[in-house]
Amino acid sequence: MAEGRNAEGTNNSAETSDDVVDEQTAVHLVYRPRSADTLVGLRVRERIKRTGLLLRGVFLVLWVGHWLVSTVGRGSIDAVSTVLFLFVVLVVWGYPRLQAAHVQRITGWQGEYRATVSPAGITCRSDHSTLVQKWSVFRGYRETAGHFVLLSRDPNIMCLDVLPKRGVHEAEGLNRLRAILDQHTTRV
Repeated sequence: MAEGRNAEGTNNSAETSDDVVDEQTAVHLVYRPRSADTLVGLRVRERIKRTGLLLRGVFLVLWVGHWLVSTVGRGSIDAVSTVLFLFVVLVVWGYPRLQAAHVQRITGWQGEYRATVSPAGITCRSDHSTLVQKWSVFRGYRETAGHFVLLSRDPNIMCLDVLPKRGVHEAEGLNRLRAILDQHTTRV
């Protein structure tokens, strides 16, 4: 008996007054996420956070030191030690790329993303999900040559949104997007 009934004053739709978007100021992006997009976001986070860079640098220096001490101590180059050293260098260099590829495997199957950036926040839709984020989630953003990277407010910057500039298909879209970001969050 309750099926199909809409009680007076009840709105069962997912859209609330907070979700209403002013179409004149909103910027729409349509894009397919790429591994390179995530890699840009991870690099921006790394530059701002710096602990990852520091830890990877210390780890690499320790391995270089270990390899040099063992090579000098023996008076010759040990094949196993050299192979391990090269493996560590490869892992330290490739770790962000592995992370980006992993994120791509998680999100890439969802297909095309349709993001709307407005004074209310960012709404990102795919065929399988919808994510709505208000501006209070973000500490700021950084602009790169091809992306806008929004960084979360948490101390470890565990969440980041990457908006590729290639997704903006209107003439003044990038300037409007930049203006919205400047108005609601800060450049970091």
